[in-house]
Amino acid sequence: MHLSPSAHLDTFARDHLPPPEEWPQLVFDRPELRYPDRLNCGAELLDRTVARFGAERPALRADDGETWSYGELLRRTDRIAHVLTGVLGVVPGNRVLLRGPNSLHLAACWLAVMKAGAVAVTVLAAQRAHELRTVCAMGRVSHALCDVRSVDELTKAEVPGLRVTAFGGEAPDDLLALSEAQPERYQPVETAADDVALIAFTSGTTGQPKGCVHFHRDVLAVADTFSAHVLRPLPDDLFAGSPPLGFTFGLGGLVIFPLRAGATALLGQWSGPEQMLTAVERHRVSVLFTAPTAYRGMLSKLGTTPPGRERPYDITSLRRCVSAGENLPAATWESWHEATGLRLINGIGATEMLHIFVSAADEAIRPGTTGVAVPGFEARIVETGPEGDLMPVPDGEPGLLAVRGPVGCRYLADPRQCEYVRDGWNITGDTYIRDADGYFRYVARADDMIVSAGYNIAGPEVEDVLLRHPDVAEAAVVGRPDELRGQVVVAHVVLRDGVEAGSESAQALREFVTAELTPYKCPREIVFASSLPRTPTGKLQRFLLREAAPERPI
Repeated sequence: MHLSPSAHLDTFARDHLPPPEEWPQLVFDRPELRYPDRLNCGAELLDRTVARFGAERPALRADDGETWSYGELLRRTDRIAHVLTGVLGVVPGNRVLLRGPNSLHLAACWLAVMKAGAVAVTVLAAQRAHELRTVCAMGRVSHALCDVRSVDELTKAEVPGLRVTAFGGEAPDDLLALSEAQPERYQPVETAADDVALIAFTSGTTGQPKGCVHFHRDVLAVADTFSAHVLRPLPDDLFAGSPPLGFTFGLGGLVIFPLRAGATALLGQWSGPEQMLTAVERHRVSVLFTAPTAYRGMLSKLGTTPPGRERPYDITSLRRCVSAGENLPAATWESWHEATGLRLINGIGATEMLHIFVSAADEAIRPGTTGVAVPGFEARIVETGPEGDLMPVPDGEPGLLAVRGPVGCRYLADPRQCEYVRDGWNITGDTYIRDADGYFRYVARADDMIVSAGYNIAGPEVEDVLLRHPDVAEAAVVGRPDELRGQVVVAHVVLRDGVEAGSESAQALREFVTAELTPYKCPREIVFASSLPRTPTGKLQRFLLREAAPERPI
């Protein structure tokens, strides 16, 4: 695989790409996907959009109503880019950690990192110190721009050599204070289309994070496929949603897609269905991105009032609702349609693929299916043949979902590349059935990943924390089916001799896990057992735990 000459002075990310023979086959069979060799996605999303639609259009809005025009966003972004390169010493290719809740400033920081030719490593505001330490070590992160509300845990991580610059505070060296003294225009670095733009870290079934590397052209490709052909946004749309920008689902739906279309993004934090519905009503949101769990939660607040009748929330501004992150049951689709008149756009994406690659909209939607391959992508159902190669599975029979298109999996220096990419196809780890008419129907996860409320949770990662508690002798973490969340995390724990198995022990373990991991990974149920099922060789049999009735759930 030939790469264009890089603009990066720090070539770590490119140097640690998989070897070319381990890449998926990339498909650029549509004219809009044939990008020039030199391409900076930050400049395309911002400078080019200003040139196309004008500087006065609203670009970003906060929940309190503060709104930045495209011109103001451009000025703020360029000033931050000047701080990065002129004050903090960031050079093209350096990895810059971005951390904080969704906000106007976090989006501007991401765009500034793009324009400066650096590599964005956006993480969740809820991640704990040891998780941050791991990500920074794997990505050799040198700089961090962090919301002042999220600095403490990053400071606690004590990452060697990491230069942390906070934003949103009162200190004289705050990023926003430093940016005020900078010029309003910044000449974007002329990055190659295949220069690394971002590394998105995810977790595999082993719990070890995987760095998913994406190029500048990839950022535009997801907008020019799913967004352009399925979502079809309008310049007057107002986007909103619950996923953090640290998830590529949120980055696409709340930054990349609206900016590519000249639309507006509402960035804020909504902790429950009431807050989300209130935001939709107050701001007149027209495009919503969230997980099936959230749609079910909103349905419980909307009741069964049919369209046209007075409802507790006015959500008549909505015209597009996207669901991803977990399987969307047909019953949820039907209930949402009955209550709102809106057809949920279901989709499956992956951090490895950056965003959604199977979906359908409008009259093409078939409840109970995910959809068809998004224009620009190819999808098929496969199984492993006797020689280890991939073989197609007939329509109507379950198999592994395989996909390829203009983006694909490239893990950062990770041997698991050969597990995700096989014979040029990206193997997502999902079991699907393809109907005779080309629609793909979800069956289950093919591995032990727990998917709860749209979050991917690796059981072994939680086990590792539990086993560090002095009262725990053995631990196994699995997912249990749950109507509201899809799955919930259940920890099966064998306590050490002399420790009482009761509510106090369960609460102590939850507090211990929450102090070490992002809260959504904390077990919702703890089952105290006398032993765990294992094979004669000592291998844990998780499938038996998933099937067994709990002994003492707490």
